[in-house]
Amino acid sequence: MDINAKAVIGTNSWGSKAYGKAVRGSYVEDSVIKEAMKEASEQGLVIYDLARDYGLGKAQKMFGEFAEETGGEYIISAKYTPFSRYKRGCVRKSLEKDLAEFRRSYVDIYWLHLPTDIEEHLAEIIELYNEGKIRYIGISNFNMEECLLAKNILDRAGIPLYGVQNHYSLISREWEKNGLLDWCRENGISFWGWAVLEEGLLTDPRGRKTSPMGLLMGRQIRKMHELYKVMIAVAKRHDITVAQVAQSYCATKGVVPICGCRKPEQVRQLAKAADIRLTRGEMGKLEEAADKSGAKVMGPDIFRFAVPKKRK
Repeated sequence: MDINAKAVIGTNSWGSKAYGKAVRGSYVEDSVIKEAMKEASEQGLVIYDLARDYGLGKAQKMFGEFAEETGGEYIISAKYTPFSRYKRGCVRKSLEKDLAEFRRSYVDIYWLHLPTDIEEHLAEIIELYNEGKIRYIGISNFNMEECLLAKNILDRAGIPLYGVQNHYSLISREWEKNGLLDWCRENGISFWGWAVLEEGLLTDPRGRKTSPMGLLMGRQIRKMHELYKVMIAVAKRHDITVAQVAQSYCATKGVVPICGCRKPEQVRQLAKAADIRLTRGEMGKLEEAADKSGAKVMGPDIFRFAVPKKRK
């Protein structure tokens, strides 16, 4: 199966009622998420991005249960997050737990979530790939040097690097500016962008509900006043929402947007946005306003602190 993703359903916003209210500002009933999954299948969005810690550990179990109930055909994007140095069998043990939660015998795409002990972790991922437990291999939160190393390791094993999954948005385009996005294009490697809506801050500010993230980022929101004006104008021209402008911006750049979807309407909006291509003039105005704002919500390499220094 060749996985050509146009957009991916994120699950980091799934979770318990307490998690939804405390972190996401609202809770969505399980029945609504199931309807969103059915809508996603109808829209041709069948890839779900998961990780052990999403929803404080509940998202993967929810997906496994809901996928079985809805009976759809789903593509699973899962991750191994190395919270510590490599220990023999750590990836296998984690993947086995994931598969039990997914109620599956394999994952379609498996990402090394941080560039910790790259050689050792990828060697074990390659073992699992050769056993058929993993169909495609990707890397996440890697810089250019680390991507080159990972590709070299996989090349030697005769395995293509499927993708790079990093933070990317209209106001966080460093991976484009430093050449990583072009490198992916040149090598036929898919580039997935997470947090393309910057945790909801690249949505329409008019009538926006207060959220914990919004309260924390009030200063950045004020910086984006002029950017919002440009986004609203582009949205009106295409008859879409401000959030869809941010999603379409990524799609126009060739970046696969990962967006948290808990409701059917969010799925429909993502599917439509992924098919829209903004004009060169619109892209230029958006980028000019974004750069002038100086707004930064999350840096491009926000999780670098969690990567231990290389062994000497």
